Amino acid sequence: MSLSSTTDRAYWLAWSQVRGIGSVLMKRIYQAFGSMSEAWTAMPSDLQEIEGIGGQTLEAIRQAQREVEPLSLMAIHEHNNLNFWTPSDREYPQLLWEIPDPPAILYYRGHLTNWNERNTVAIVGTRRATPYGKRWTKKLVTALAKSGFTIISGMAEGIDGEAHRACLEVSGQTVAVVGTGVDQIYPHKHKSLYEQIVDSGLVLSEYPQGTPPDKKHFPARNRIIAGLSRVTLVIEAPERSGALITAYQANEYGRDVYALPNSIEVNEAKGCLKLLGKGAQAISGVDELLEALGMLPNLDTPAPAIAISALPPLQQNILQAIGFGEPVGLDWIVEQVKMPSGEVLGALTHLELVGAIAPYPGMRYQRLV
Repeated sequence: MSLSSTTDRAYWLAWSQVRGIGSVLMKRIYQAFGSMSEAWTAMPSDLQEIEGIGGQTLEAIRQAQREVEPLSLMAIHEHNNLNFWTPSDREYPQLLWEIPDPPAILYYRGHLTNWNERNTVAIVGTRRATPYGKRWTKKLVTALAKSGFTIISGMAEGIDGEAHRACLEVSGQTVAVVGTGVDQIYPHKHKSLYEQIVDSGLVLSEYPQGTPPDKKHFPARNRIIAGLSRVTLVIEAPERSGALITAYQANEYGRDVYALPNSIEVNEAKGCLKLLGKGAQAISGVDELLEALGMLPNLDTPAPAIAISALPPLQQNILQAIGFGEPVGLDWIVEQVKMPSGEVLGALTHLELVGAIAPYPGMRYQRLV
């Protein structure tokens, strides 16, 4: 990890300690300054231009600036929380950064630190799953995992647990997003499941290690499940359900939502009927679902072979400037190629479309070919 990356991580952490600043405002601050370290030393008048920063919040920022030394805070924090990502890290999920309220700190435990974000499916549902719901969860997850999809859920009782287990049974990739610290097992009856996920998958949380269960954490956790996933499948959900929160958030984020139909007499599925009535797509079978997911834009489509010499000179120069290393920022690319930023952005968009580069949070880019 480069020194600049370490510094960026420290300032994300420092900003996360400021009272009254949440995920939405953190992203606005970053977008306004392009660097959390620059924002930390910004003039109060510049900070107040950001929507959501008034006099009270500004005073909290100034107090934190007096009391917090970011690099020292980082050293202390890493001692207790070695594994975490910030939006400055290349491992931070791009899909998650796209939502309006991405977590500034994403703690993790496990061995799955890289997955194809275009093939991510959230499986959510009631804690009181019916035999019908369990059967369809296993059927759908087995097919999805065998087809290369990463299964994301919340490790709760019921549908969540069934989804993780079905994925692990076929050696698929699964990610559990929890409302506790990543070192906590909740519910405790999922101790064996938790250990299996840590061994071959990933446990994620925005809460530091040692954080116990708290009912207000779980709705916030649901937005991460929705944000990490291209598609959300609701298997069973009563009319008041955390799974419905996840589905509504996924819809707000512009992601596809599917629901499994069931009898109107089944209380555990009335939420799914509600979703279908609001425009969610019906799950009508395994093959039909796989076909529908295969038609999603950019879904695991192999990139065509790219003839670098056939690209326009500016695009060739940009690829040369980016090089084969860590992602680099837009400002640095503009400086290297000595062209207006508007033209560079247009060229970057084309290079992204043809699969020559990959975008990362903070307008950073990595060369792929």
